[in-house]
Amino acid sequence: MPALAPRRDSFRIPKRRRHVPETRAAVRRILKDWAVGSELAADIATVATELVTNAVRHCRVPLAEIEVVVSIRGCGLLLEVSDPDRGRLPAARTECDPEGEGRRGLTLVDALAERWGHEARPFTKCVWAYFVLPEESRCAR
Repeated sequence: MPALAPRRDSFRIPKRRRHVPETRAAVRRILKDWAVGSELAADIATVATELVTNAVRHCRVPLAEIEVVVSIRGCGLLLEVSDPDRGRLPAARTECDPEGEGRRGLTLVDALAERWGHEARPFTKCVWAYFVLPEESRCAR
């Protein structure tokens, strides 16, 4: 069966904690429109919330906006969260520091996503997570 044509949707939120719940709602709406199954959609929305929370918490640029991009590419879904603080890269908690402050969200991201990572872009830092879509979500209808 042929894969869906590439799809992309994005939105921005202010770098404020009170706007983080908007991320979950917006991602869920996008995924519902794209007919992504509810269990996978819940995992993707959770990861989006974690990545945006990290961006809000750690970005040192005043009055910044956080951009969230959701895209389907062939067999998978790519979630990207970008902020303008290129100097602060994410790091998952190490096993030698299991009680350390923070970084638990990235452990959750690691558990829910097929893979994740980060990259510096010309004006932003992007943290991304990739999810494999089930066959029924990939197929053209």
